[in-house]
Amino acid sequence: MRRIILLLCLALALPLAAQETTAPAAPAAPPTIITPTDSAQTREELRELLSRLPPQVGKALKLDPSLWTNKEYLATYPALAAFVAQHPEIPHSPSYFLESVWIPSDPSPETPNSRMWDRMLETVSILGVIVIMVTGATWLIRTAIEHRRWSRVSKVQAEVHNKLLDRFASNEDLLAYVNTSAGKHFLESAPLALDAGPRAVAAPIGRVLWSVQAGIVLTAAGLGLKYIAWNAIDKDIIGPLGGIGVFAIAIGIGLMISALVALVLSKKLGVWQPPAALTDTDNPVTE
Repeated sequence: MRRIILLLCLALALPLAAQETTAPAAPAAPPTIITPTDSAQTREELRELLSRLPPQVGKALKLDPSLWTNKEYLATYPALAAFVAQHPEIPHSPSYFLESVWIPSDPSPETPNSRMWDRMLETVSILGVIVIMVTGATWLIRTAIEHRRWSRVSKVQAEVHNKLLDRFASNEDLLAYVNTSAGKHFLESAPLALDAGPRAVAAPIGRVLWSVQAGIVLTAAGLGLKYIAWNAIDKDIIGPLGGIGVFAIAIGIGLMISALVALVLSKKLGVWQPPAALTDTDNPVTE
C-alpha cells in the first residue's frame, strides 16, 4: 500500500516540476519590412550629395572603384560613408551610379536636351537634302522641257521664215516688205532676240511681296513655338523649342527688313514701277 501511495505522489509531482523548470518563450521578432529601392532615385541622390563635395571626389571614385570599400578614404567624408552604408549596391555598379560624373578622357555626356537637338538636326538635315534633290530634279526637268519646246518652236519659225524669204525675187522687194508693219512683225517674231542692248531690270514688286509674306509666316511660327515652350510640362523640350522659335522669329524679321530695304532702294534707283491704274481708254465700255 505504501508503494502505491508513493508512486501516485511521484506521478503528480513530475508535471508540476516540468512546468516550473520550463523557460519562458522569447517574444516574437517584428517582421522585417523590405522597401523596394529605385536605382534611378539613388543615383540622383548620390549626384546631389557629390555636388556638395569637392569635384575631385566623384572623379576619384569613378577612376578607382576600390575606394568605395576603403574605410579610411570614406571616413574623410562622413555623409558619403553613411550614404554608401545605406546603399550597399553602389560599389557593385559604380559606373552606373557615377554616370553624371564626367572625366576629360570620357566622351561628352549625353543629356536629354542634346539627344533631342541631335535628332532634330538630323531630321532637318534629311529634309534639307530631300528638298534640294527634289528642287534640282524639278529644275532639270523644267529646263529640259523648255529647251525642247524652244527648239521645236525655233525650228518651225525658221522653216516659215525660209519659205517666206524664198518668195522675194530681189533685195528691194525684201527691204520694202521689212519697212511695212507686217515685215516689222516678221522680224520681231524671230526665235532669237535681235536687240543686243542692255536688259532692263524688272521691278522687284514680286520679290518684296514674297519677302514680306515669308517673314510674317516665319515670325508667326516662331511665336507659336515660343508659346508652346513656355507652356510645356517637360523641361527637356523647352530649350530646343525655344531655340527654334527664336531662330524662326529672327529669320522672319530679317526677311521683312530686307523687303523694306529693297523697296527704299528700288524707289531711289528708279526701278520701282507699280502697275498703272486702268483708265477709260484702256477698258472701254460699249454703250
